[in-house]
Amino acid sequence: MTLDQITDYITGKEIDNVGAEASRQIFEKFLVQTKGYAKTDIRVDVPLTVQFKGEDYLSVIDLIVSVEDRPFMAITCVAGSIGSYEREILAGARLIYDHIIPFAVSTDARSAMIKDSITGKTIGQGLDAIPDYSQARDLLKKIEPIVLDPDKRSGEMIIYRSFNLEKVNK
Repeated sequence: MTLDQITDYITGKEIDNVGAEASRQIFEKFLVQTKGYAKTDIRVDVPLTVQFKGEDYLSVIDLIVSVEDRPFMAITCVAGSIGSYEREILAGARLIYDHIIPFAVSTDARSAMIKDSITGKTIGQGLDAIPDYSQARDLLKKIEPIVLDPDKRSGEMIIYRSFNLEKVNK
């Protein structure tokens, strides 16, 4: 049996159309065509390795949006309830780089939940709440890079892996 293949909007690569891929394609176009990000501002399937019981657990963050080469939003695109994945992407935003990515977004391409990655508080809901490129640039000027407290790192890894295991077809 052959899976349906589609062309990823950002990378131009042929990919399997499984799981939340349809949502991701819609959201990628939304970021570029509506919110003004360049395709080059968006990284797709960014690898993230966390440790769990001494073992590496390999995963990816669906999308990372940068502004002027500084990571701004970590995004998970889902086929189900966006609320079920907000804690996973929050942990991912805290873990993937040396500095916490300021915003974590879960979306099904019809709605979105935006969290402040430092505080964990929900700061916006709906696609209109996603900052456009200009707003993102202004926001980043006010945000100092913050490193995750090393004492919290292992807990965030456990949270990320636990929620990420629940994703189907990823």
